Amino acid sequence: MTPTTTRPVLSKDRGTDNRPGVLLGVVLAAQFMALLDVFIVNVAAPTIRTELAASGAALQLVIAGYTIAYAVLLITGARLGDLLGHRRMYLGGLALFTAASLACGLAAGTGQLIAFRLVQGAGSALMIPQVLSLIQRNFTGEHRVRALSAYSAVLATGAAAGQVVGGILVSADLFGAGWRPVFLVNVPIGLVLLVLGARFLPRDARGVPTRARGLDLPGLLLLAAAVSLLTVPLVLGQEQDWPLWSWLSLGASLVFLAAFGAYESGLARRGGAPLIAPRVLRIPGMGRAVLWITVAMGVNAGFLFTLTLHLQGGLGHSALRAGLTFGPAAVVFGAVGLTWRSWPARLQRALVPGGFLLAAAAVVAIGGLLGDGDSGGWGLYPALGALGAGLSLAFSPALTGALATVRAEDAADASGLLATVTQLGQLIGVATFGTLFLGRLAAPGAQSSADALWVTTLALAAASVVGAASAGLPRRAR
Repeated sequence: MTPTTTRPVLSKDRGTDNRPGVLLGVVLAAQFMALLDVFIVNVAAPTIRTELAASGAALQLVIAGYTIAYAVLLITGARLGDLLGHRRMYLGGLALFTAASLACGLAAGTGQLIAFRLVQGAGSALMIPQVLSLIQRNFTGEHRVRALSAYSAVLATGAAAGQVVGGILVSADLFGAGWRPVFLVNVPIGLVLLVLGARFLPRDARGVPTRARGLDLPGLLLLAAAVSLLTVPLVLGQEQDWPLWSWLSLGASLVFLAAFGAYESGLARRGGAPLIAPRVLRIPGMGRAVLWITVAMGVNAGFLFTLTLHLQGGLGHSALRAGLTFGPAAVVFGAVGLTWRSWPARLQRALVPGGFLLAAAAVVAIGGLLGDGDSGGWGLYPALGALGAGLSLAFSPALTGALATVRAEDAADASGLLATVTQLGQLIGVATFGTLFLGRLAAPGAQSSADALWVTTLALAAASVVGAASAGLPRRAR
C-alpha cells in the first residue's frame, strides 16, 4: 500500500537533521551538476581540440566517455544504493565525481582527459540513482509529488543550462585557462555538497525494510553488454560514417537485451533478486511513461545538439551567444515543471499529449524562423519558450506519474530504470537527429545549414506527434 500521509517522512538518526528542504536542495544540486557535464563540454569542444591537438575520434571520446560510463552503470548504481545504503553511495559517487572533475581540469593530454571522463561518468552513475531513491524513501503524498516535480525541472533544464554555462565559461577564459574551468567549476561545488550531504542526508528512512539483495552479476554483465553495444555506436557512428561494426554492434545489443530479459524473468520465477524487479515494469503506467520519457528526452537532446551545430557552425555564433540562445527554453521548462500540478484538474490528463503537440508546433516554428539562414529575429525566443513549455509538459507529469506510487522497497529499481531510460533517450536523440542534420548538409554556409535544420525540425515534430499519439495506449494494471 502507498502511504497516505502528506507529511514528509525523514530519519532522525544521529548526525542528520530533519530538514526536507535542505535534503532536497542537496541532492538536486548534485543532480544538476552531473547533468551539466553531459552537455557543458559540447561548446568547449573546439577549444579542447585546438589546445590538446585532439583528433576527431579522440574529441568524440572526450565528449562521449562520460555518457557511455554513465549510461552503462546507472542501474548498477541503483542496486548498489539498495545494497549498501543510498546515503553512502550518494556521498561516495559525489566524491568520485568531484575528484574526477579536478583530474579532468588538470589533464595534460587527450588520453588522460578521456580516462578521467570515464571515471567522472562512473561517479555520476553511482550518485544520480540515489537522488530519486532518497526522494522516494523520504517524502510521501503531496510532498513526494512536489519533490518529483522539482526533480523533473532540474533534470531537463540541466541540458540547456549546460550549453549556457559552457558558453559563458569558455568565452570568459578565466585566468587564461581556456576550456579547463568547465570541469574545475565542479570542484568547489562538489566539496560544499559533500559537507552538506554528510550532515543532512538521513541514513535510513523509517518503516522501509532492509533487503539484503545481491548484485545479480550475470544480469549486470548482460545489461552492461547490451547498453555498451547500443551506446558506443550511437556516440561514435556518425563521426566514422557508420561503418559495418557500428551496425553489427547495434544488432548485438538487441540480442543481449533479449538475453537479459529472459535471464531476469527466469531468476524472478526461481525466487531470486533480479537487477530490475518485474513488478516495477508492471506498475500501472510505467511502460507508457518509459515511452514518453524516451521520446521527450530524445527530442530535447536532438534539438539542442542540432541547433548548437547550426548556430555555431552555420551562423558562426560564439560559444557564449549560442549558449545563451537556449536560455528561454531552460527557464520556461523549469517554471512549467514546478507549476503544472496547480493547473485545473480537468487539464491534467491532457498535459502530456498537449505538451508533445505544443513541442511539435514550436519546433516547426523555430525551423521556419531560421529557414532563411539568418538569426530568426525576436520571434525565435517565444518559440524557444513554447518548446520548453511543451517538453516540460510531456516529461514532468510522465515522470511524476510513474514514480508517485512506487513502493519504497522498489525505489532503487524504479530509479535506476528511469534514469537509464532518460540517458538512453538523450543518446538516441543526438544520434538520430544529429545524423539527419549532418547528412542533409550540402555545403558549408548558413543557408545549407538552415535547410538541414528545417528537415531536422520536421523530423523532431514527427517524433513529438508520435509521443502525443501514444497517450491512447492503455495503462497496464498490476
